[in-house]
Amino acid sequence: MALSAGKSVRELIKEKKSKKSMHDFIEKLVPAALFVAAAISILTTIGIIVTLATETIIFFSRVSFFEFITEKEWYPFLKDDASYGIMALVSGTLLVTVIAMIVALPVGLASAIFLSEYASDRTRRIIKPILEVLAGIPTIVYGFFALTFVTPLLQKIIPDIGFFNALSPGIVVGIMIIPMIASLSEDAMSSVPNSIREGALALGATKFEVALKVVLPAATSGVVASFVLGISRAIGETMIVTLAGGATPKLTFDPTESIQTMTAYIVQVSTGDAGYGTTIYYSIYAVGATLFVFTMLMNLLAQFISRRFREEY
Repeated sequence: MALSAGKSVRELIKEKKSKKSMHDFIEKLVPAALFVAAAISILTTIGIIVTLATETIIFFSRVSFFEFITEKEWYPFLKDDASYGIMALVSGTLLVTVIAMIVALPVGLASAIFLSEYASDRTRRIIKPILEVLAGIPTIVYGFFALTFVTPLLQKIIPDIGFFNALSPGIVVGIMIIPMIASLSEDAMSSVPNSIREGALALGATKFEVALKVVLPAATSGVVASFVLGISRAIGETMIVTLAGGATPKLTFDPTESIQTMTAYIVQVSTGDAGYGTTIYYSIYAVGATLFVFTMLMNLLAQFISRRFREEY
């Protein structure tokens, strides 16, 4: 009995050591796996930057950088007199973005104020998922919606507007980013402590005054960051502007005219309009690098604003 008991103790000790060894192995494996996951995102970013930089340098070895940023015409497909003035594409991108912001900012902010300050829990549980459904709709669907519904509707209101124009995709891009602005702004406003609201109400403020003069200023960091991220999303939108905006690169700020954005040009060339190794082929990397700089600056601005105006409670 003693020997049997002794063997059982040894087996228990051995089993405990085995479990401890496995536990130590898992403890060492988890940080390594997390590091690999983090490294993949970093290496992917580095790979994108290196690819953009390499191909863009080749483009600028053939086209003057000064011409690229100062010329007002973008006609890369002309054999004898090609012109690579990025401002024609930048103006189209900014025009669509401005229209989108005119639509999205007031509607998104109003939705956030309603969900945060006025809606009951039941109403919030119904409306917020519906808003988020808009964010899940593929952009190609938005593009056809702009082309087949919004544009004909605009033509009835503005007879001179072209079939391809900046106004229609601008409105639809604005509709698309409303959920982003509303959701992020509502989260920021909901994080404001109720004690601040109660203090303002106790001083005689109305609910509307509390929302605009107390809660909204306290949530400025998150609200402005949502605006900037929405602008970044509008700048980088592809399918809506490709389908409904047209393919006419021109330096114009008339929303009724056909335009072309940076992303739409990249799609046009990527579908096979240019052979590998040609200047037109490398131009999509130069345009992509310009788009990358725009979105990176907007994200840095969002981070700066978020840190600058963050409120600690």
